[in-house]
Amino acid sequence: MTTNLYERLLPAPRDGGFEMTGYWIWCGSVVQSEDGRFHMFASRWPKHLPMHPGWLAHSEVVRADSDTPEGPYSFQEVVLPARGAQYWDGRSTHNPHIVKHGSKYLLYYMGTTYPFPDVAPGEKYDLDDARCIVARANKRIGLATADSVEGPWERLDKPILDVRPDKFDSYLTSNPAPCVHEDGSVLLIYKSRAYKGHTFSDMALGAAWADHYTGPYRAMSEEPIFPPSDIHLEDPFVWKTEDGYEMIAKDMNGSVGGEKHGGIHAHSRDGMNWQIAENPKAYSRQVTWDDGTTRRMGNFERPFLLFQNGKATHLFAATADGDGNFGGRNTWNMVIPIKE
Repeated sequence: MTTNLYERLLPAPRDGGFEMTGYWIWCGSVVQSEDGRFHMFASRWPKHLPMHPGWLAHSEVVRADSDTPEGPYSFQEVVLPARGAQYWDGRSTHNPHIVKHGSKYLLYYMGTTYPFPDVAPGEKYDLDDARCIVARANKRIGLATADSVEGPWERLDKPILDVRPDKFDSYLTSNPAPCVHEDGSVLLIYKSRAYKGHTFSDMALGAAWADHYTGPYRAMSEEPIFPPSDIHLEDPFVWKTEDGYEMIAKDMNGSVGGEKHGGIHAHSRDGMNWQIAENPKAYSRQVTWDDGTTRRMGNFERPFLLFQNGKATHLFAATADGDGNFGGRNTWNMVIPIKE
């Protein structure tokens, strides 16, 4: 299916997606509920913070809904608010990925904490701030569950995927990309970094497995699923096919698909051994809109495919204006319909 995903992307609706005045919006993930409405789980944090790395300090997962997949989506509630520095996810929740399995809603996410005061409006905050440094090192993957898309959500007191000393994922785990099977087992692709002395390595993707979504989750390999020196990817999205698994992801330096921060496509028979597709391009930062205009987006990240009746019908992505490197003035979650 995704070998030709890039060629099948239709114009993006200008009035679609999800944005909020006064907030940075990121990480759109969508599910359809029993009443037929579509619910987007997204990240937001206030604009008195810089876009990056403000999310590490005060991101929270929210829910918005719409009558159609395209939207526009309307804010409904905060789903995973701050709950105190004493919790592993007590200060920031981010990277939501919603899945419906049977009668349960499964919300995978990244959480972190730090033992310092909140960043006040007007206060300087950057990558060298102690709150940012500690929050980055505390990033872990978690899971919240609910019987309704409106909650209440049961959060865990421990992450489902922790770090492993002296491994490629010794520093952090984040960006969860779960593939939940019919029997409840889960292949979880995730982003990680390793400690390198007092700093950290480049990003790498790992694979974990759980016999049931309730856990435990176990890393499947001592090495990343792609050689980090050759292939630099983040923001994976994974799904099951008759032949194994498919993945789209963000190409960090353009060495795979030919476009920096564009999308690539890969496949695997077992979820552990991955190969880049022969035609690897999955999406582009160059977007065509339904008013006939085109624009190279400053950012186009966190890809998410909505499947309906077994077919991918919409591509969601976090996007920004500006020229890239998180320098835009606005962010929102956009949607691109996919031609059958």
